[in-house]
Amino acid sequence: MADFGGGDLDAFRSEVRGWVEANFPASLKGKPNPMMREERSNPSPDQEAWRKAVGAKGWGTPTWPAEYGGGGLSAAEGRVVMQEFQRAGAYNPIGGMGVMMFGPTLLEYGTEDQKKEHIPPICRGDLQWCQGFSEPGAGSDLASLQCKAEDKGDHFVINGQKIWTSGAQYADWCFCLVRTDTSKKHEGISFVLFTMHQPGVEVRPIPLIAGNSPFCETFFTDAIADKKNLVGPLNGGWTIAKRLLQHERSGLSGAGGGGYAGGRGLPKLAKDYVGVDEQGRVADSDLRTRIILNEIDGRAFQQTAVRAMMEAKGNSGPSAATSIMKNAGTRWMQDKAELTLEIMGHQGLGWEGDAFTGEELGAVRSWLGGKATTIYGGSQEVQNNIISKRILGLPDLTQNN
Repeated sequence: MADFGGGDLDAFRSEVRGWVEANFPASLKGKPNPMMREERSNPSPDQEAWRKAVGAKGWGTPTWPAEYGGGGLSAAEGRVVMQEFQRAGAYNPIGGMGVMMFGPTLLEYGTEDQKKEHIPPICRGDLQWCQGFSEPGAGSDLASLQCKAEDKGDHFVINGQKIWTSGAQYADWCFCLVRTDTSKKHEGISFVLFTMHQPGVEVRPIPLIAGNSPFCETFFTDAIADKKNLVGPLNGGWTIAKRLLQHERSGLSGAGGGGYAGGRGLPKLAKDYVGVDEQGRVADSDLRTRIILNEIDGRAFQQTAVRAMMEAKGNSGPSAATSIMKNAGTRWMQDKAELTLEIMGHQGLGWEGDAFTGEELGAVRSWLGGKATTIYGGSQEVQNNIISKRILGLPDLTQNN
């Protein structure tokens, strides 16, 4: 579809608004996106209907090519779709690692057959993906990974272990870094895809303080990856992995959200819990100031994120600037989560029980779970190293020692 402008874009907005009004279930209005796969494993009829409707339209991935199940929209039209979802109190039901990381990477590096096989189910939300990157001995130094794939003719046999595999217990497929050449470090890594529903794949969830288990230990014992699911050249997986991590950091930066405030936003939340003064403002002037500063940070960040995404499209993908956005976005979300609990007062300290609403319990879990955002996807320290070397051009002092 063409990149509408002016009145044409207004006409498109009216079309989207009418479609959302006709298809978005009223029972879901204002409710948080059930992003955790634990909730998606048993969706309500309305949740399932909304997912199927958006997936069929391609508007969960609005700017992806229509020939693979995306919306085929321009960037401007894609923003209109998301704005109209937000206006209606609707969430985008198509997400996860397939959308945030793997899909954009496969669109760039995959063969035509790989795109036709794997992209449409992502656009429809039919399948969930997990990421097989980190290992117990390969975290910050990811290229030291040892999970091995042996060439057996038409397939690879995979043996090894991965850790912090988010959502592995619910995933249908895995995009995985494996070692296919032990004589080289970076040049001995390949990027393969395989189903999680096969013998030889064992997943052990790791319980976290937030009360759920999104991260897992994953073990592979003679697991199979077909040769047709080798992405890129043999031993060329490191280049693909670096690009995928840029997409991940762009997604984790929080361009689409920021903390948990029950869908009301901090100003409305504070007025409901703290009260208002005679001018209708949040009664606590110090809290009011800090909320305003957080709102300013959030809006400035979101505008910068949109600009960065537009620049990335012109540069054939995200750049090292995603490291800046990841650090800034995760800090903003953590600050927002802290403010949310402060606003709720003692009601923001509950873990279970009828004395607390679902919104209040969700805020506590969001606050605890959000502590990990400055670590996963590459810690703040890792991002600072990338910023210093690739953006600021500072010397690598370790090479001089």
